[in-house]
Amino acid sequence: MSQRAVLGLAVCVASVLAAACSGNLTVRTIQIGKSLNSDNSVAVLATSFKRNDTIYAAVLTDGTGRATMSARFSYGGRVISEPEKRVSYKGSAATEFHIEYSGGFPPGDYDIELFLNGMSIGMRRVRVEP
Repeated sequence: MSQRAVLGLAVCVASVLAAACSGNLTVRTIQIGKSLNSDNSVAVLATSFKRNDTIYAAVLTDGTGRATMSARFSYGGRVISEPEKRVSYKGSAATEFHIEYSGGFPPGDYDIELFLNGMSIGMRRVRVEP
């Protein structure tokens, strides 16, 4: 078997495994806000924050399956946090990520990009006020 055929087979197997891991999980929506409900969905939606607020992001999904979900919080083009969670759900669920800074966030725009099995599912921009 040629090297190109082996590489093609490896890519095919990786794609099948990624699909099998996520099962039928589908992203319903992304929420950003200041607090969480008991089910990990966002209780108070917001895009503007104070320097000492905690910034929450929640990915709401439907379906059954396992996946790796992650978030990338960036400020000024620099990644400041990249939390990752392995999840397994049956039915509707919310996966939360958050960032907090005890010294207070520097004012400005922050980007939050969310991922399902390494693939971007959306980006949101928030602002920390002076």
